[in-house]
Amino acid sequence: MDIVIKLSQFLLSLSLLIILHELGHFIPAKLFKTRVEKFYLFFDVKFSLFKKQIGETVYGIGWLPLGGYVKISGMIDESMDKEQMALPPQPWEFRSKPAWQRLIIMLGGVTVNFILAFIIYIGMAFAYGDTFVANADLKDGVLIENPVMLKTGFKTGDKILAIDGKKVENFDNELNMNIIMSKQVLIERNGQQQTIKMPNDFVDQLSKHEKSVLVDMRVPFAIKDVPAESPNKALKSKDLIVSLNGQQARYYDQVKAILSSNKGKTIPAVVIRDLKETPVTVKVSAAGKLGVLAGGLGIESLEKLGYYKVSTKHYSFLESIPVGLTKGKDQLVGYGKQLKMIFNPETKAYKQVGGFAAIFNIFPTSWSWETFWSITALLSIMLGVMNLLPIPALDGGHVMFLLYEIISGKKPSDKFLENAQMVGFVILIALLLFANGNDIYKAIVR
Repeated sequence: MDIVIKLSQFLLSLSLLIILHELGHFIPAKLFKTRVEKFYLFFDVKFSLFKKQIGETVYGIGWLPLGGYVKISGMIDESMDKEQMALPPQPWEFRSKPAWQRLIIMLGGVTVNFILAFIIYIGMAFAYGDTFVANADLKDGVLIENPVMLKTGFKTGDKILAIDGKKVENFDNELNMNIIMSKQVLIERNGQQQTIKMPNDFVDQLSKHEKSVLVDMRVPFAIKDVPAESPNKALKSKDLIVSLNGQQARYYDQVKAILSSNKGKTIPAVVIRDLKETPVTVKVSAAGKLGVLAGGLGIESLEKLGYYKVSTKHYSFLESIPVGLTKGKDQLVGYGKQLKMIFNPETKAYKQVGGFAAIFNIFPTSWSWETFWSITALLSIMLGVMNLLPIPALDGGHVMFLLYEIISGKKPSDKFLENAQMVGFVILIALLLFANGNDIYKAIVR
């Protein structure tokens, strides 16, 4: 069932993005009286799952879910229809239209992608608001267990003050990604501020370890269950350990450290039970364990226990507009930074480029509309940016040649465009093989 939910979200998001992207080309083409021969969701190599002709356009669904397309008459595109291009230009063809109209048609897809992302972020701000913990409320710093973070110089208890000079206001889902993209991080440790410089190959180092979370909130050691075989019958479900062997143990990481230094011993402890401090005695195994299941506390419970103050900010529709626009802008800039890292050999980030399997794995196994729309908005930005790359066969390649035509007044020959299209296909196929090959390699290695 989990895989069905995951696959459903993946296909729904992909279909939505493809259809709207192609509509971005289709609508201006029709407005400029340019004939559109096909409008397809997914590729119809050899055959279609569905097709129906309405007017001059065949609408259909292909079987290969690697994208979609609109076939515009008189345009050198993925169809490589040389026979049509050999005929005299017709007034309804793409090649017969003024350069500025052709430019609008080609920019339509990515324009829709960016607009869609901003609309989603505005809608999410209005529907869900923002739930966060103010960074200033993390009085005892954050939890650092990732080995690469520890190697870089971070420690549990550090307070993350600023990333690349930008003050960290809230502890939220963006914090980890911002650290990954950063060059330096300002922290406070034991009352002293210091700057940690991030290594160029940080992303590559992260890929070699299973633990992906860089920074997390410190949480208490809450007992979820005490198994029948546990030697510590004095402990009960919902107990909260606050002291061990006379040492304060406010957080889970502190409990682990004290247990590790008292292996095989019987030590005194204090737990919060029914809102009261209760002294107990616990046996620590030779492995430094208590023989209980820990966890089960949500952010609401942590707030009730006085660990954190959770803030939720709701927005009116008008207020949600600038909030959503800012979120979209930040995601766009962030993705631009990711591409910059990928194209910089020193970072070795190109090793983490993923294909369809990587995109599929972003989606959760449980259905959440908030998560679905958040992922879809990000993918829409990614699709828009990738299509703008100046590679022949992509929208950005067509735009590049159109801008050359507008500026120089000279139109590239059809033969040149055909050859450029072929070169673009080779580049795209190489990129697809590389990205999806990375997915296969990671699956085998892990």
